[in-house]
Amino acid sequence: MTYQSECAGKILAALADPTRRKIFECLGTRPAPVCELARGLPVSRPAVSQHLRVLKDAGLVCDCVQGTRRIYRIDPSGIGIMREWLDQHWHTSRSAVSGVTARPSG
Repeated sequence: MTYQSECAGKILAALADPTRRKIFECLGTRPAPVCELARGLPVSRPAVSQHLRVLKDAGLVCDCVQGTRRIYRIDPSGIGIMREWLDQHWHTSRSAVSGVTARPSG
């Protein structure tokens, strides 16, 4: 298994959870602290923190300290790894399709 494939697996696993996808989508609009993210979700602040830890471990989000709060944002490098992995499969599948000749119907 390649490094890129391993990272893509972690990313896909992290985004498999609907709550984490929602958090990720919220951070796509703008950076936010845990308390702000928790306001829009049916889970507790500690649960949001746990979900953010999974997203961070997968390389999808990063954080910075501002005063007493951590502000989370999407990490472009994690998205880049996923995009490269998908692009690789996109090009491979497109090459495979273009190499297949259509059979006549009937």
